[in-house]
Order: sequence, then structure tokens, then C-alpha cells
Amino acid sequence: MEWFTAPDYWLSRLVFQKALAAVYLVAFLTAALQFRALIGERGMLPVPRFTAAVPFREAPSLFHWRYSDRLFALCAWAGCAVSVALLAGLDSVLPLWGAMLLWLVPWALYLSVVNVGQTWYSFGWESLLLETGFLAVLLGNDEVAPPVVVLFLLRWLLFRVEFGAGLIKMRGDECWRRLTCLDHHHETQPMPGPLSWFFHHLPRPLHRAEVAANHVTQLVVPFLLFTPQPVATAAAALMIVTQLWLVLSGNFSWLNWITIVLALSAVRFPADAPSGPAAPLWYEIVVLAVSALLFGLSYRPVRNMLSSRQVMNRSFDPLHLVNTYGAFGSVSRVRYEVVIEGTADEVPREDSDWREYEFRGKPGDLRHWPRQFAPYHLRLDWLMWFAALSPAYAGSWFGALVERLLENDRATLKLLRRSPFPPDAPPLHIRARLFRYRYTTWRELRATGACWQRTYVREYLPPTRLAETGRRT
Repeated sequence: MEWFTAPDYWLSRLVFQKALAAVYLVAFLTAALQFRALIGERGMLPVPRFTAAVPFREAPSLFHWRYSDRLFALCAWAGCAVSVALLAGLDSVLPLWGAMLLWLVPWALYLSVVNVGQTWYSFGWESLLLETGFLAVLLGNDEVAPPVVVLFLLRWLLFRVEFGAGLIKMRGDECWRRLTCLDHHHETQPMPGPLSWFFHHLPRPLHRAEVAANHVTQLVVPFLLFTPQPVATAAAALMIVTQLWLVLSGNFSWLNWITIVLALSAVRFPADAPSGPAAPLWYEIVVLAVSALLFGLSYRPVRNMLSSRQVMNRSFDPLHLVNTYGAFGSVSRVRYEVVIEGTADEVPREDSDWREYEFRGKPGDLRHWPRQFAPYHLRLDWLMWFAALSPAYAGSWFGALVERLLENDRATLKLLRRSPFPPDAPPLHIRARLFRYRYTTWRELRATGACWQRTYVREYLPPTRLAETGRRT
């Protein structure tokens, strides 16, 4: 079938695959370096406890068969190795069926991680990576030209990501309709980046222009993805520029990067298409059958996207094959932070020697300038942002975090920037307090060198010692 393939997109496929392999590598590296404290055997939300309560059919994962920290580490580092192999082009030297199986490996491994990751893996970009990774299995390698239907599915996914995000903004918060959300967002976003302070202090008319441009990119430009070239390429390029702007303004894990990866698949790069054999019949049958399934599974995400009760970041099947997406349907006007402190005093008092724990990415020390971590994902720091919004977001894990800090648990301390206590002398009490944070002004920055100012709001967790953690939390 001559219509089945699009030879002009062979370079687009190559660029897309390399970029996706790089995102996979970051995702598996994040899992390998953080899992012990979060979901390990002694983690805050242990996998064995989860798999004992949730059946395999609801959350398919190889860890339903068996779990140990050693096995998880093996899977995570194996995912890193396969990602590196894909980056190096191993799939291009394999037969077509071998390349498809190779691309299936990181998808299956990461699905196993996400489906037992619980709240630590509840972010929309987890499902987005899985849905994109599954489509990559069908793209083939140098033995065949890229299938038209898979290229269309990639654009369809990009459309849902952008258009769904645009709709949730217009429906979710009036500041998006008034073009005022960026008066607050750069200050209150989950994890500011090194340039976020400067973005916040841009003139307000420029903030209005940013929001208006965002609406155009998310609500109008996605339709142009389905137009003939070069219009589709121009639409994808505009999306890439917008995502790079977001990369500069904050730390959003690999959300922006995986969106850029999807947009690259719609760009037709100027290059001579190599001649090659026609796609084998079995490959055409597999691609068309799976594509028909994915089109059918699109019904519920589309119904959600068009609903006035639209929800963000929902998976409608346990394999995360077709999902619904969205980001920042509402924007916080005020930034709150939970500050955790410990003391070695036997009897904790207000004037005790309370020492503050420092996190890697979330604001703490007023003089510590935010760093760029994305696309690497600091999961604990992100969840601490949600914990500041409401204790309900932290109910399942915050008590376990406090307990591990009281124990000076090595795996947990590795997630932090700094512990104020030596390894052999853990604190006797931990408390948490809620502060309101705001960016300093230009004058305050010059006078104090601090990029943040903070004001005490209330007690978040009263002084707690190890024997009390079960009762306090």
C-alpha cells in the first residue's frame, strides 16, 4: 500500500526517536536515584503494601509478581541502558521486528514503575511519556518509511496535549480569561527556576501578551497540525518555541521536553528520503490494527476534553495508552511553603535550637537562588508544594517523611539539599511550619541579596518525636 508510508518524514522520525530516548533516560535515572526513599521496601509508600491492596488488572506491573529494592534498581538501570542503546542507534541495525521489541522494553519497564508509583508518579507527564513511547513502538526503523497513520496519531496526541491544556485554562480560572495569571504564576509555580524571579518582574503588559500568545498556541495553532506542509511544520515550530519559553521560566520536569519531542514528529526536515523496500504485510496489519484500537480508546479522552466538567491528567485504561492532559487549570495567587525543622533538645520549646532542612528545588533559604533541574524530576519537592496547598495532599506520606527524618534515614536524606544534623546524631523532635513566600523587589534584592521574603502563617505539624509519629500522623 503506497499510501501507508511517508518517506519524506524519515529524518523527522529519527530526530523524534533520539529525543524520546533521551527523555526515557532522564525518567529512568530519576526512578533509579529516588525510589528507595519514596516507594522502596522501607519507603514512605512501599510498593509491597500497594501491590497487596491493588490487583494486577487495575495496575499492571511486573512488581505484582515480585518486588525487592534490588529488582526495582535492576529494572530502572536496565531502562537507562536501553535508552542509551536507543540513543546510540541500536534499533537501526536490528530487523524491523527486533527494533519494535526494543522500543517496547522501556515502555513496559516504565509502565511497571508508574503503575506502582502511587502519588509520587501521579503527574500527567508520566502518562504522556507512556503514550508517546507506545506510539514509538509502531514507528519502525530504517527498514521501512514512517507509517502515515502513526505520524497522525502523534499529531493527534500533541493536539490533545495542547488543546486540552488550553481548554482547562479557559474553564478553570478567570485570570486566564482576564490575561492576568502570569502576574502570579512565576512566583507561585511548583518549582521556580533560575530565571523565574526575572520573569515575575517583567512588565505587566508583557505578562498579558504572554497569556494571549499562550491561548493562541494552545487553542488555535493545534488545528494547523492537520493542514498540509509547510503550515504543519510552522505550527509545530511555534509550539516548540513556546515550550522553550516555558523551559526558561520554570522547572516542569520533562513536560515541556516531551511536548517538544511530539512537535518534532510533525516537522518535515529538508532532506532527501532514502529509498527502501515496501513495508511488510505483517507490519501493516499490526500498525493498522493497533491504530484502530487507539482511535477507539480516544473516545473517553475526547468526551472529557469537550465536557464542561473537564478534568486534567486522567488515564482511562491501566496501560496508559490514550489519556487526557492539562496543566494549571487554576493558578495560586499566594505561595505557601512547608518548612521542616528539627531540634536535639529533649524538651522542645519555641526558643529551642530549631534547625531547618533544605530541599533541592523548593524555596527554603531566602538567599538560595533556584537552580535548573528539569527535565530531571524532584518528586519530593513537587509533593511538598502540594502539601503546602492543603494537608490533604500529604496525608499518605508526610508522617512517614517525618519518621525517616527522625531516624536520619540515608535514602531520604539523599533527596534533600542539606540536613542540619550529623549522620550519627538525628534530631529528637521534628516540627513543620507554614510560611508565605514572595519574591523580593529589585530594591530588596540589592539591599539583602535575598530573592525571597517570607512571613510565618501557622503551625503545620507540632513538635513530634519518633515514638509519637504513628499517633501524630
